[in-house]
Amino acid sequence: MTQTFYRLFMPKEANLKDEVLSGLTVALALVPEAVAFSLIAGVSPLVGLYTAFIIGLITSIMGGRPGMISGATGAIAVVVVALVARHGVEYLFAAVVLMGLIQILVGVLKLGKLIRLVPHPVMFGFVNGLAIVIAMSQLAQFQEVSAAGTLEWMSGTSLYLMLGLVVVTMAIIKFLPKVTTAVPSALAAILVVSLVVIFGGLDTRTVGDLASISGGLPEFHLPLVPLNWETLMIILPYSAIMAGVGLIESLLTLTLIDEITETRGHGNKECVAQGIANVTTGFFGGMGGCAMIGQSLINVNAGGRNRISGIVAAVGLLVFILFLSTYIEMVPMAALVGLMFMVAIGTFEWASLRVFRKVPKSDVLVMVLVTLVTVLLHNLALAVLIGVVIAALVFAWENSKMIRARKFLDENGVKHYEIYGPLFFASAMTFGQKFDPMGDPDEIVIDFKESRIVDHSGIDAIHKVTERYEKFGKTVYIRHLSNSSRVLLNKAEKIINVNYTEDDPSFKIILEKEAASSK
Repeated sequence: MTQTFYRLFMPKEANLKDEVLSGLTVALALVPEAVAFSLIAGVSPLVGLYTAFIIGLITSIMGGRPGMISGATGAIAVVVVALVARHGVEYLFAAVVLMGLIQILVGVLKLGKLIRLVPHPVMFGFVNGLAIVIAMSQLAQFQEVSAAGTLEWMSGTSLYLMLGLVVVTMAIIKFLPKVTTAVPSALAAILVVSLVVIFGGLDTRTVGDLASISGGLPEFHLPLVPLNWETLMIILPYSAIMAGVGLIESLLTLTLIDEITETRGHGNKECVAQGIANVTTGFFGGMGGCAMIGQSLINVNAGGRNRISGIVAAVGLLVFILFLSTYIEMVPMAALVGLMFMVAIGTFEWASLRVFRKVPKSDVLVMVLVTLVTVLLHNLALAVLIGVVIAALVFAWENSKMIRARKFLDENGVKHYEIYGPLFFASAMTFGQKFDPMGDPDEIVIDFKESRIVDHSGIDAIHKVTERYEKFGKTVYIRHLSNSSRVLLNKAEKIINVNYTEDDPSFKIILEKEAASSK
């Protein structure tokens, strides 16, 4: 246990200073986002802050991707709005517990590997859409409440001051690393702009204008809902959607951080950690969450590579709530807006714009569509699902055009059809059109050496071909069938009856013809 504890908190490759400072930077950035997501979900700001602390701490310790930051997210907040409005916050807590159990089950069943099915264009679209969403979500900070109680865009001095502070923040983050890397540029930018606002007496929005973040320790709380079938039916749809959204965003973020750090995370382990974190937060009055791509990029760019930075971020957030709320509420929103703008710029895959004319049009379509769905609907799970479905359909269509047949007659008058390309639902019709039952000789051989049967549609296609030949009293032999294809046909023996042997069927035909001719 001592060795495990040491490896966890002091890995060989860790730079303790960078880990701690990057963690503190993330903690500062977590505050306004957790508050904002709480307001979106219709719950108290402290609910979002406690969620960020609990999920961030547990996933940092147990997760499969060191350096990745998790907490309360907008993707989950959007899902639970209707549940809170219709049934109350207690049903939210119960739904979060069930969400965590579903995620644990996914990890135990090792279904995290399904993230491999997400094509690269979908990843590009997801990342680009998320970058746009991150940038657009900051525009709300350029609005203020008018005398009539309505929101209106800033103007005049307040707008110029806000823009000036945002630009200063972005400039520090951009250019400070060229001077020194002793302190994360994001943390330095927040501190410098905060000091300018505080000691300069500048009148601009601060974190405290959103809501108070002062509070105590999170308390254990059993969701006050009836334990019956009706409750399960109410929360199950929300829990399933939250679990799916959370895992998709977490696993895609994990993949992105893997690419940046050139290391490999463990998807199934992350699924279990996310599940345990959500079960725990549900019993402590939390709103549920998942990995946060913006904060994860802040952490990685600031030097955080190990579990230490995530633990520091979570504990730092709790310290802010317990002891430093007064000071954190003085941080100007302009500094955090500038930070998130830089995150958005860094998140966007600018390289994807240069490949538009170099990749298939279908890939460009998928990329753009996923981006648009992410931006317009703010539903990351739906965007990724649509992208994967379209990419799969395009793949099926392209493969359906690969089915072809080479035809020839051997010296014994047997006609051979050498099939190339996979035989599945999309190519089944084309496969059937390759044959001429009326004009072919009494015996034909279908050679699958360069092909294989993929699904039931492929079996049905063979059945229809053999049935057509049978009507003319002709025999079909199957040759070079792969093991997987043979298994499919054996299982479907009640549907189709074909002739095939382990040996070369054409050799068998020749022997039979020679024996017949000798008589």
